Amino acid sequence: MTSAEPLDDLSPLSARAAPWIDRLSALARRLEQTPPRGGGTVTRPHPLVVMVHRGGMRVVIAPAQLWNANEGVLTPLLGGGVTSDSKLVLLGRPREPDLQRALNFGLSAVLSEEPSPQELEVALFQAMEALELRARSESRGKWLNRYRYELGELIEIARALTTEREIDKLLGLILEKARFITGADAGSIYTVEGDDADPLRRFLHFKLSQNDSVSFDSREFTVPVSPRSMAGYVALHNQTLNIDDVYEMPSSSPFGFDRSFDDKVGYRTKSMLVTPLTSSKGEVIGVLQLINRKREPQLKLLGLSDAESHVLAFDERSRELVSTLAAQAGIALENAVLYEEIRTIFDGFVRASVDAIDARDPTTSGHSHRVAELTVGLAQAVERSSTGAFAGVRWKREDLREIEYASLLHDFGKIGVREAVLVKAKKLYPHELELIRQRFEFVMRTTEAELLAKKLRALERGASSAELVALDAELAERRAVLQASLGVVEEANEPTVLAAGNFKRIEELGRETYCRLDGCEMPLLSSEEVRSLSVNRGSLRAEEYDEIRSHVVHTFRFLSKIPWGNTFSRVAQIAGAHHERLNGTGYPNRLRAEEIPLQSKMMSVSDIFDALTASDRPYKRAMPVEKALDILGFEVKDGHLDGELVRIFTEARPWASLITGSR
Repeated sequence: MTSAEPLDDLSPLSARAAPWIDRLSALARRLEQTPPRGGGTVTRPHPLVVMVHRGGMRVVIAPAQLWNANEGVLTPLLGGGVTSDSKLVLLGRPREPDLQRALNFGLSAVLSEEPSPQELEVALFQAMEALELRARSESRGKWLNRYRYELGELIEIARALTTEREIDKLLGLILEKARFITGADAGSIYTVEGDDADPLRRFLHFKLSQNDSVSFDSREFTVPVSPRSMAGYVALHNQTLNIDDVYEMPSSSPFGFDRSFDDKVGYRTKSMLVTPLTSSKGEVIGVLQLINRKREPQLKLLGLSDAESHVLAFDERSRELVSTLAAQAGIALENAVLYEEIRTIFDGFVRASVDAIDARDPTTSGHSHRVAELTVGLAQAVERSSTGAFAGVRWKREDLREIEYASLLHDFGKIGVREAVLVKAKKLYPHELELIRQRFEFVMRTTEAELLAKKLRALERGASSAELVALDAELAERRAVLQASLGVVEEANEPTVLAAGNFKRIEELGRETYCRLDGCEMPLLSSEEVRSLSVNRGSLRAEEYDEIRSHVVHTFRFLSKIPWGNTFSRVAQIAGAHHERLNGTGYPNRLRAEEIPLQSKMMSVSDIFDALTASDRPYKRAMPVEKALDILGFEVKDGHLDGELVRIFTEARPWASLITGSR
C-alpha cells in the first residue's frame, strides 16, 4: 500500500486496516518502552490511533488514509482545531485537498508510513514544543488579561478610596473592595485606637462586618489589643496572617479563633486572611479580616458541606492584591481620620467662637445656635420642595455644613462692637443713670439744707408756727417734685415707646438747673442724657444703632481672614449678607434680591423669627409664634424677605424642636 493509493474506507474491520493496526501497535509498544523526550503516557483511543499525553497536551498519531477516509474519527480526538491542546502527526501523505484542513486541525508533521525512531522522536518533540509554546502564550495572555483586570480594579478602588472622606463609609468601601478582589464570602474591619506609646492602652474598635451568606445584627464594640486574637496579633506585630482552616490551627499557635459567632449563626469559618492597615509612618491603624475565599463568587455558604466543598485557601495572588489594597486603604483611612480631626477642631473653633460671642453678649445667648438650627432646617425644607421657585435646589452635605457655620457665625462681628453698646439693655448706660440719681440726691440734699437753714433763721427771729409749717410743706413739695422727676427719668430709661407727655417732661428737665457747690449753675439733665432718654423705640441712639449694625461689616471682615478652603469658601459672604433686604434697603451694602445669596435670604428669615420669639431678651417678652409669623408676612409685603421662603418656613415649622426643647 502506498501513500498515494486512494482509500475510501479504513475502518478497523476493513482488511486494508489490518496492517496499520499491527504497525501502530508496534509503534505504541516502542513508545512505551522508550518514552519520548520529556516523557508522556501512550494510549490507544482507537485501533488506528496512537495518542501520546503529557500534562494537558496530547499528540495524535494516525495514518493519513484515516484522515482522508474518515476524519470523524480524528476530529473528536483533536478537540476542535488550532485552538485545542492537541497536535496531529500523519503517517503517509494526505490527499492534497485535505491538507489545508489537516493544518487547520493542528497538523504538526507528515512522516513516512514507517518512520524511524529518530523521525518519530523529532516529530513528537516538535509537536509537544509547539503545544507548550501555545500553552505558555495562552497563559501569558490570560495572566496579562487578569493583570489588566486587576490593575483596572485597583485603580478604580484607589479612586473610590481617595474620594471618600467619611470614615464609616470608607471602612465599608475598603471591606467591600477587598472581598471583591479576593472572592471572600465575608469579612470584618477594626480600627486601632488609644495611646500608641502604651500598648496596654490600645484598643481594637470593631467597626463593621459583611457576609454574603448569612444575615445577623452587628454592633460596634472595643476590646484591648491582645496577641491571643488574630486581629490583635496582627495589630501588635504588623504582619499578615493567612490561615487555611481556623478550626485546625496547631495548639502551639499564639493566637486562637473564637467559634462562638459560627455556633450562634450557623456559619463555618474556614480560610482567613488577616492584614494590617498602616499609616504613612508604618503605624497600624486598622485590621482587615477576610473570611472564606470561594470558588465562585456568587455561591452562598449555607452549611458545613458548602464550606468544605467551595471554600479555598487564600492564595499568594490574593495576598498580594490585599497587600496592595491595604497600603492604599491605610493611607486613605489615615487621611480620613486626619480630615475628621481637622473637621472636629474646626467645628470646635466655630462653636467656641459662638460661645465667646454669647459670653460677651449674654442678652442674646443661644441666638446663634438657634438661627443655625432654623436655617439648616429651612434649607432642608427648601430641598424637599417640589414646586415653586426653589423646586430644583439641591444641597450637598458640605453645603449644609457651610450654611450651619455661616449661621453660627453670623454675629461674629459683635466682637468688634464696644461691649457697653453691645449689652446696652436700656437707654442710659448704668453709670449714666447712677450719675443722674446722685445728681437728684444732691439737689434733694441741697434743697433740704437750704430750707432747714431758712427754718433755723425763722426760729431765731421768733417766726410763727404757720410760717414754720409753710417751710415744711415747701420742703415736702420740692422733695415730691424731685422724686416724680426721677421717676419720669427711670420710666423713660426703659426701652419702650414713650408717651408723648413724658418726652415733654424730659425736655423740661433738661432746661431746669441746679447750683453746684462751687456756685456754677448746671442743667438737671445734660443734652446727651435728654437725647438718650428721648429715644422713641428701643434703647439705642442712632449712632449706637449704627455701631451695632456695623457688626455685619466686622463679621465679613473677620471671617474673610479665615482660610475656609474651597468647601466653605462662601461662609463670610453668606454671613455678611444676612441683614440685606430684597428691595435694597438693607445693610451694609444695600444689595438687591438677585445679589443676595439664597443662604443669606434663608438666614434672614430665621434671624428675624428668633429675635421675635426668643425668651432670653431682658428688654422684651417672647412673642407668640403666630404673631411672629404675621410679622414675617409684613416683612414680605415691605419687600424685605422672600415670600416663598417664608411660606416654606411656615409650613416646615423648623422651630418646633426649639420651642418644645429649650424655649
